Amino acid sequence: MIKHDPSEYIRGIQQILISDKKRIGFLFGAGSSLSRKSEKSLTVPAIGQMTTKIVKTVGEVEGKYKTALEEIKKELGEQNFNIETILSNLEQKASFIGGGTLNTLKKEDFENLIVEIKKNVRKMVSVHKIEETKIATKDIVSELVHTDFANWIGQAERKYPIEIFTTNYDFLFELGLEHKEIPYYDGFCGSLRPFFNPESVEDFEFLAKQTKLWKIHGSLGWHFDKDTEKILRVNPDDDDILIYPSSLKYKDSKKQPYESLLDRLSNFLKKDDSILITCGYSWGDEHINSRIISALKTNTTSHVIGLIYDKYKNNDGKFEYSLTPESKLSELAKSNSKISIYGVRNAIIGCSYGEWCLRTEPSKEDTVNVVLYFDEDGPTDSEELNKEFKGTEKWTGNGEFILPDFSKLVKFLNAMISDNEIKKIGANVKK
Repeated sequence: MIKHDPSEYIRGIQQILISDKKRIGFLFGAGSSLSRKSEKSLTVPAIGQMTTKIVKTVGEVEGKYKTALEEIKKELGEQNFNIETILSNLEQKASFIGGGTLNTLKKEDFENLIVEIKKNVRKMVSVHKIEETKIATKDIVSELVHTDFANWIGQAERKYPIEIFTTNYDFLFELGLEHKEIPYYDGFCGSLRPFFNPESVEDFEFLAKQTKLWKIHGSLGWHFDKDTEKILRVNPDDDDILIYPSSLKYKDSKKQPYESLLDRLSNFLKKDDSILITCGYSWGDEHINSRIISALKTNTTSHVIGLIYDKYKNNDGKFEYSLTPESKLSELAKSNSKISIYGVRNAIIGCSYGEWCLRTEPSKEDTVNVVLYFDEDGPTDSEELNKEFKGTEKWTGNGEFILPDFSKLVKFLNAMISDNEIKKIGANVKK
């Protein structure tokens, strides 16, 4: 099997991130909202946990909802039963049921159940609220991984601002950026009733020095105002417009404001020397993937690096990795040299699938840097585990690439700030 040396590619990433000539963008998915810096960190539940809680909650609202969801779970199978498949199933049935009954529900019941589930989704992502009317305090916000990410943005010197694209509805990036007093623009203009301004999203020169935050699936607090026919940003409530995880999301993404935000993603990649790093994004949204792939087909020198946390436990409790040579994402990266996918154990780089493996054993000094992005395998043989090691144990170079974990990525980014400052001090001393 081909072997990819993580230290070699990390040097490339470091050069990209410290270059002031590159346009740097990040695409963050749900995985970034799961990351925790400490026990105080605010996190949004993973889809499995969210599904369990919401199904229980709406089942307690109406007995027939509980019965319907139990029947739908049997139809879909336990492995495929989650918020996305549930909403898709309910929306499809609501559209064709007419005057009949299905899963003990009538058309109106389906519509009400959809509303109830969406209301609970909004409630579960509203982690910025520590009480009904109170926003998270600064001591809580300081413990966010997103705040440390904002710290890196504030310290990095660059010609072009960082562009953040995210599918998340929550306010975790906003909390972090505002805590670190980083000016950012999200497509809304105004003060009393901020309105979405699609022309400004299209214009790369608009507020050219400010960090950009593009919420491509919408956000808490976005409303369509019938009077002005504009998208306004107001206090979050049940009328928020979001692209919910369901079969309708592809159709919804063609509406404003989502169309302008996805256009921004496309146009960002069409700019030469743009680098898009994805983290916490599973590449499961075809309407986003198609935009990325289409943009990369133009005569652009841009590149996408997908950090994929593909590690999971199987039914026997053992760890496995979903980025296999046959996986859909592998096939995508193997057919496009402008897309590199970095999984935990394996990677597709330059259209070649291979496993992570250090070519040379790091020295004690190098190990300090290596552990920021790579976790070398320890001995697994029970006999070796009982040995008293004296530096003669067999070294393989195999291990896990840890940057697909958002918290580890942010720690790595902030370590680069320290390195750069030390280098500057050294350069000044030489002068």
